[in-house]
Amino acid sequence: MTRAYLPGILAMAATVLASNILVQILFGQWLTWGAFTYPVAFLVTDLMNRLYGVQAARKVVLAGFVTGVICSLIGTQVMLQGDGYTYPAVTLRVAIGSGAAFLAAQMMDVSIFDRLRGGAWWRAPLASTLVGSSLDTAIFFLVAFAGSLSFLEPGNDVSWANETLPLLGVGPVVPLWVSLGLADWLVKLSLAILALAPFRMIVSKAVSSRAIA
Repeated sequence: MTRAYLPGILAMAATVLASNILVQILFGQWLTWGAFTYPVAFLVTDLMNRLYGVQAARKVVLAGFVTGVICSLIGTQVMLQGDGYTYPAVTLRVAIGSGAAFLAAQMMDVSIFDRLRGGAWWRAPLASTLVGSSLDTAIFFLVAFAGSLSFLEPGNDVSWANETLPLLGVGPVVPLWVSLGLADWLVKLSLAILALAPFRMIVSKAVSSRAIA
């Protein structure tokens, strides 16, 4: 049965790896390309939960967490240059926020999915992903950028993220990181709905294959 988990483990590891790379590339003013790949992690978790159960889903989540930790450790050693400064690609706050957000959100996703497993086919993946995505966004952006948590890494200047601007350029004045978090959250919610189609297709195909076998 462990061999059956391998596609999910590899898919999760690939998603986390790709997201860690693409988060370095901006997409417009409020997003990075990583915002579009990271939500795939919830799809992978939900598929494993539906097809193999809670324990399988948790194993895949842990594989993704380990991959993320490795990526963060490597990122802290990669030095970038810009505006006359040299800085690590991944700061301690970003590493802590990323790891904590991933683990908490994915485990919450697993638990909610399991509770709603017996309902309509779309309810468990949609509800679990919406809650998990919201938790992920809140934890990451607060830990990584909120000025009130500067004690986590005193040497890391996050004043740029706390510059006050209109929300997404049009709303009330808020810290920049709030706009970044809101944009990221809206992408996750949109992709959670779109992911229902591949979820349904993959589950149906897997069930059919089992029936034939």
